[in-house]
Amino acid sequence: MEKIKKNEIIAEIKDKMNNAPAIYLIDFAGMTVAEVDNLRSEFYKANIKYKVVKNTFALRAMRESDSYSQFVNDLEVHFKGNTGIVFSDNDVVAPARILKKLTEKSDKPKFKAAIVDKVYFGSDKMQQLASLLSKEEVIAGILSSLDSPVSGIVGAINAVIRDLASVIEEAAKKKAA
Repeated sequence: MEKIKKNEIIAEIKDKMNNAPAIYLIDFAGMTVAEVDNLRSEFYKANIKYKVVKNTFALRAMRESDSYSQFVNDLEVHFKGNTGIVFSDNDVVAPARILKKLTEKSDKPKFKAAIVDKVYFGSDKMQQLASLLSKEEVIAGILSSLDSPVSGIVGAINAVIRDLASVIEEAAKKKAA
């Protein structure tokens, strides 16, 4: 392969790494074409990017990346054999959920490691990652818990206004009588 082409591939991977708050490494060895197509389809539906490149290219891109260079020592051991890189832009736990769902049917692809929001997760942490709430779910939970006290306050204010209106109405009836 030409040096220019190699540098283009490395630059593309580095760019994807710098723009992704989460990356996952998976081993796709032994997967059938249908299984790989299904994997790619699931990632595509979730707006997740998936790339297979030579391990040396991926490692070089990681060393040069602004976001993941500090994790080279943690991830270097995982760049052996067949390695696919999953880049998650929006929902950082979606790849783990997809991988969990697929590995329930078969043991492929194998989860190697992940970096999610600057935290390293080893190969034994996929279940933990898959059980995390997405950012949207966390925000919804916070908003609903914030809404509860507000609803109580609004209800209390309405009750006071309703009681005050009743007192005024009774006073008006007494005056009229």
